[in-house]
Amino acid sequence: MTKRRDAALRVMRDHDISQRRACKLVGVDPKTVRREPPRDCVEIRKEMQEIAGNRRRFDVLFERKGMTMNHKKLYRIYREKGLSVK
Repeated sequence: MTKRRDAALRVMRDHDISQRRACKLVGVDPKTVRREPPRDCVEIRKEMQEIAGNRRRFDVLFERKGMTMNHKKLYRIYREKGLSVK
């Protein structure tokens, strides 16, 4: 999704057209272009790697430490790191 967002931003910049028109050309929703992508949290990835080596239920340990996040994002990061449940 970020490729289309970047394409819409590039069209707006290079051709000096409105956001609405650029989004229609690229085929992306204007809300996607307006919204900033979430920052990547390096601390959470590092902590996840440490916890995954010892425990199966890493989500519970994150909640205990006060690190709350969307469960879908948590599992996506888990998959990206190549971690698996023992």
